[in-house]
Amino acid sequence: MSLTNFPGGGASSTGLPITKVTMPALAEMKRQGKPISALTAYDYATSRLVDEAGIDMILVGDSLAMVVLGHDNTLAVTVDEMLHHTRAVRRAVRRALVVADMPFGSYHGTVAEGVANAVRFIKEAGAEAVKIEGPRAELVEALSEAEIPVVAHLGLTPQSVHRMGGYRVQARSVDAVLRLKADAHVLADAGAGVLVLEGVPREVAAAITAELPIPTIGIGAGPDCDGQILVVHDLLSTIAKTWSGARFRRTRRAIISPRPCARRWASIPTMKM
Repeated sequence: MSLTNFPGGGASSTGLPITKVTMPALAEMKRQGKPISALTAYDYATSRLVDEAGIDMILVGDSLAMVVLGHDNTLAVTVDEMLHHTRAVRRAVRRALVVADMPFGSYHGTVAEGVANAVRFIKEAGAEAVKIEGPRAELVEALSEAEIPVVAHLGLTPQSVHRMGGYRVQARSVDAVLRLKADAHVLADAGAGVLVLEGVPREVAAAITAELPIPTIGIGAGPDCDGQILVVHDLLSTIAKTWSGARFRRTRRAIISPRPCARRWASIPTMKM
């Protein structure tokens, strides 16, 4: 299929109607025990392939700072750069929920500044939700009041790389586990619709997933979350440098076509990482 033409009439390439994935739809998937698949994407062509493969959630991640722009970490990417890539992704997607990562510095000041920047992602770029890192319940509540769906992110939060001293597994002590659980509940109560858990022990992620009413999406957090997310470049094995730690153990093999690879990921989102 040409990447410049969509199937007409709101139908998929198979002729079946497209059912749009929304935040309430993800919550219903959790209630029904249906696993949620998620991938990052940063451009029109990749997003088309990922969406048509049946992925439920596409994150325009600030990881583009590293895998697209070549920075050493995610901190350098700007709001304008994230808006640019989010627009490209949104033009491509018909089914998946499009989530935009809010970059470092865009929500670390006042709550009002965070809301104003989030509005730009919804209004100017067409995002359907924003993702923020850390236990920022006041901001989550304000975003929810502004009718902006929120994906929260706890555990290994890459924007905190300097504070953490690197990309290290989190919640490795009893106190840290209790704090993580408390933060997860507070964020859910504040209005977060989805929670990403990154770089935490499997047992901790499983316990939080069982306790929360909202879906959890894991990355390096074991197979017991409600869904899994992966950086698309890792999935396609196009990055030569292997990620360190338990975040992703990459299979060293060439992937010829991204579409079947994304379909495979969509069918097994709870695979062990």
